[in-house]
Order: sequence, then structure tokens, then C-alpha cells
Amino acid sequence: MKRGTIPLLNISLCFNRKDFEYDVYSLIKAFYPGCEITSWYEEDGAPDGEFAYYDKILYAADQICFSIENEKHEELSAACEAVEYEKDRHETKNVLKRMVYRTLSKVSGKELPWGDLTGIRPTKIPMKMLEEGKKNVEIAKYMRETYYTSPEKTALAITIANREKDILKTIDYEHGYSLYIGIPFCPSICLYCSFGSHVLSRWEHMVDPYLDALIKELIFISENMKDYTLDTIYIGGGTPTTLNAAQMERLLTKVTELFPMEQVQEFTVEAGRPDTIHEEVLKAIRKFPVTRISINPQTMNQETLDLIGRHHTVEEIEEKFRMARSLGFDNINMDLIVGLPGEDKEKVAHTLEKVEALNPDSLTVHSLALKRATRLNLFKDKYQEISFENSAEIMKMTMDSAHRMEMGPYYMYRQKNMAGNFENVGYSREGKAGIYNILIMEEKQSILAAGAGASTKFVFEHGERIERVENVKDLKNYVERIDEMIERKRIGMEKYLPK
Repeated sequence: MKRGTIPLLNISLCFNRKDFEYDVYSLIKAFYPGCEITSWYEEDGAPDGEFAYYDKILYAADQICFSIENEKHEELSAACEAVEYEKDRHETKNVLKRMVYRTLSKVSGKELPWGDLTGIRPTKIPMKMLEEGKKNVEIAKYMRETYYTSPEKTALAITIANREKDILKTIDYEHGYSLYIGIPFCPSICLYCSFGSHVLSRWEHMVDPYLDALIKELIFISENMKDYTLDTIYIGGGTPTTLNAAQMERLLTKVTELFPMEQVQEFTVEAGRPDTIHEEVLKAIRKFPVTRISINPQTMNQETLDLIGRHHTVEEIEEKFRMARSLGFDNINMDLIVGLPGEDKEKVAHTLEKVEALNPDSLTVHSLALKRATRLNLFKDKYQEISFENSAEIMKMTMDSAHRMEMGPYYMYRQKNMAGNFENVGYSREGKAGIYNILIMEEKQSILAAGAGASTKFVFEHGERIERVENVKDLKNYVERIDEMIERKRIGMEKYLPK
């Protein structure tokens, strides 16, 4: 089986009590990205089957132990650490993760670039410490010693945290908010996609009823957020440019009528897939104070585009990008995914060369994440012989490409089951950073979200506490139950908005 194919091996993970399961599970997944983990508890008895590794966590009142045995039940490594289990659970978790990391590292012979950090927002640590007045050198020492992060990733996290802090200095966390508007339609569903999108050819009859419901929700939000400052607007999806020119103009007209645009620091429309970008739609967008669009090729290799279900050509990407430039769009982001099936460093280099020739204003580099709901995971037997490659060398290639385009990193996040246990990084030129991207990742400000599957987040105490209000994902349910969605928001606003 090729390196990177799924699955790699089966691992048994036993606990003698229920605690910190997710943290241990995530670390094992980080070391063995394609593995199948069977978690179980001693009280329930061992599962059937044979495993390549038998991992075990034993909790006691004053210590935690972790051991790894091979398929013959021969011990490969074991460790125990003293803890004050009930007194300080946060420190107990850190001790546990460091111990598990060291043991897995010894057995696998690997070190991870992010050490034992398994959360999706590694910049939260340096950001919080910066706000506490800590110096960069203090933050670096803490991250290296506490989480075993590599020097390179430590520097990246601190660099981004400093830039985020500067970009967000004019944002009112307490009495400001951002607005997300979801358009859940796509021309097709990509192989790696886990979002709740609806194929336009099957759901086109629902677009106008959907817009009716969406606008009703936006009216409610605007009427109830008049006392708060709207900082950013983001229209995402799905693919918002599946709307035709008239539908796009209808939506943007309502948004600009309902909300005080003079307050808004950034207004993004995610154009997304080139096969949905038409001159009439771009001209409709240009009539409004949209400050930023995103055109997302993911790759510039035609073979990969065909495999992942992107029904457009590389030439279309280039054509639509140049069309947007000619119409006056001066802040265009491009998204790329590294670790796509069958793509090695030569193919990534080809993509980067093509992107540099287009010269976007910002670049977002995603590491492929094999989420449960993707077709790539649901039908993984079909893709057994396809390799998935990502490496420190490939990630450095993307960073070097961004630097050649005079971009620096400005935001970052991680996902479960990412190729190579790396990260997603946004790069931009000065003044072209995506403010909304930072706000949603750092969880510093409440985000009111409208549309099917949209999740409103009420943020308290600079992200220390978050309350969510969810809209239903199903398109018909959203349209039919729009009054219920609005009522959910009304209750959430009454409970959670600062007075």
C-alpha cells in the first residue's frame, strides 16, 4: 500500500476510566493519520480482532500511565507521571499529553511539528500571552517546553499572533459583531468537501424561496443589532456565485439597505469555483461596496481537478481571475489545498508557479483534512491506491511562494485528520488580510450567521466562553421553519448579547 493511503493500521486504545479520551485519540491520530482506532474501556471488555498496536491509559489518584504493546502484546514503551488529578485538571491534561507524545514519538520515531497541540487554534496561546504583556521570547519558551512545538511552528504562531493583534486593534470586541451569510449551493460536491452544500442542478427551484427566507432572517438581525457596530460581512457557502446576476443583486441590495455599510471594515463575497463566475455576476457584485472576493482553484493541475470533482479547467481559473481584475477587483484571495490525492511536490510546485503568475492579493493554503462526511472518506475503499502527500518541504514551498508575492502570514487554524499534521495558513499583502477570517478563528467577537446550517456564535470574555445558536442544515427545513430559526436567534440575543 502506498504511503499516505487509508487506512494504515488498526490500533486498540484502552482506558480504565472515561477521561481525556479525545486528547489521547487526537494525538494518536496525529502520529498515524490514516489509522483506525478502536477505543474501549476495561469495564466493557476487550473488542474482537487483532491490532498492530495496543495502547493503554491507566488513571490512578496520583498518577497516569501510558503503555504501547505490539501485535504480539510485547511492550514497546511505557511511562507514568505523577499528577494532582482532581486539583488541577488543566495541568493534568498537559502532563498526560506530554507523556503520550513522548511515548508515541519513541515508538514511531517521529516528532510532530506542532508537538502535542491538537487544538484547531494554536495562535490562541501566543495571542493570550501577548495580551497579558508577555514578550515573544517568553511565549516561545513556554510553547516549546509545554507543548513541544518545533522552533519553526512556534515562530509561525507568534508571528501570526502579533500580526492579528495589530490588524484587530480597531475592532470592538464587546459591542461589535460580524455577519455571516450562507449560500448553500454548489455546481457539484467536491471529493474532500464536508460542508452542507446542495447541487444546484437538483435544487435550482429552491434558490428564490431560499433567498426569501434568508432575507427575512437578515431583516430580523438588522433590526435587533442596531445598537452594535457591524465590523465585517462575509458571504460564503457553498458557492455564493451559483446565484445568477439578478439573485446576487437582490441579495446585495437587501444587505446594503439593511445594514450600516459606513461602519463595515470588510465585505467579502466568496466567488469560489471558476465554473460559477460569470461577467454579469461579477458586475453585479461591483455595484456594491464589496471589498474582497475569493477565487479558489485548490490546485492548478487538471488531472486533480477532474479527480476531486471540480468541473472546470485550469484555463477557466486563469480567465476568471483576469476577468475579475479587469472589472476592478483589487483584493482577490485564492485558496489552495495541499495533500490532495495524487499530488506530489512537483505538482504543488506547478500550482504555485501558475498562481504566482496571476499574482493574487492573498493566498490561503489548506492542508487536506479527511473529514468523516467527505466522499473521500465515505468511499475510501475506492481510493485505496491513491497517495496523499504533504510534508514540511511542501509547506515551506507554499510559504516561499507567498513570500515571493510579498505576502506574510496573518491567520492560521488546524483541523482534525490533516495531511501531515500541518495547518491552514492565510498569507496576505499589507492591508489585504481577511479580517473576518481572523475574527472567526480567534473567537474574539460575536458572529451573527444567517442561512441554512449557519452557526451564530455569541462570544464572551475575549473567547473564554462561547454560546452557539444553530440553524437547521436541511434546505427545505430552513425555508419552512424560518420563523423558528428567527425565534432561536431572538432567544439567543436576549440571553447572550451584552446590554
